[in-house]
Amino acid sequence: MQVIGAGLPRTGTLTQKEALELLGIGPCYHWVNLITDPDAVDLWHRAMDGEDVFEEIFAGYQATVDWPGGFFYRELAERYPEAKVLLSVRDPQAWEKSYRETIWNFTRGDSLVRHLSDARREVDPRWQRYLALVDRMLWSERSPFGGGDEPEQMMAQMTAHNDAVRAAIAPERLGVWKVQEGWEPLCAFLEVAVPDVPLPHANDAETFRSRVVNASLDALVAWREQQIAPQPAVTT
Repeated sequence: MQVIGAGLPRTGTLTQKEALELLGIGPCYHWVNLITDPDAVDLWHRAMDGEDVFEEIFAGYQATVDWPGGFFYRELAERYPEAKVLLSVRDPQAWEKSYRETIWNFTRGDSLVRHLSDARREVDPRWQRYLALVDRMLWSERSPFGGGDEPEQMMAQMTAHNDAVRAAIAPERLGVWKVQEGWEPLCAFLEVAVPDVPLPHANDAETFRSRVVNASLDALVAWREQQIAPQPAVTT
């Protein structure tokens, strides 16, 4: 493990993943890896229960950014003492708006994406387990957001999380970065050359919503087709 991302979701973490991989620090684990590998959900539940499963989760990976890895930045920093820790930051108001329009809307909002996800949970046990993990990591008392989800509360909790990272990680090991700053400060922190390509831009709000909506619709259609499939004749 070379880089441990400690920044919160919606701070440009998918851009970070793609940037690190362009720099040769990859593969990089991100929440998108969890969505595409439902079997990994149980490993993360075990991590939440206190089991040491990080070697299994991160086998073959050189970096991790976003949740779920960022939830365990302290444990990972201790386990991988040579790894650098990258704290991605964002203007609190812009971050809160982005978080509310995506993750909060998906888990707590009165929205199409929330209702489709809830419907999928009723027909897909693996999605049910996934949503339970989301609740544990994002809204439980152990989460940075366990103190409430009103806008002012969210911004205060974001600031508290960033302050906690700065307090926990030695300054010489910690990089603080906004994606708007571009390649130069990131590459200087990682001690690599600046590539001759633009910094990636990934995972805007519409991409996030489409990912959840399309997967939920696919699951519901598959469930419906299973329900109306011809049943084998019963012989007596």
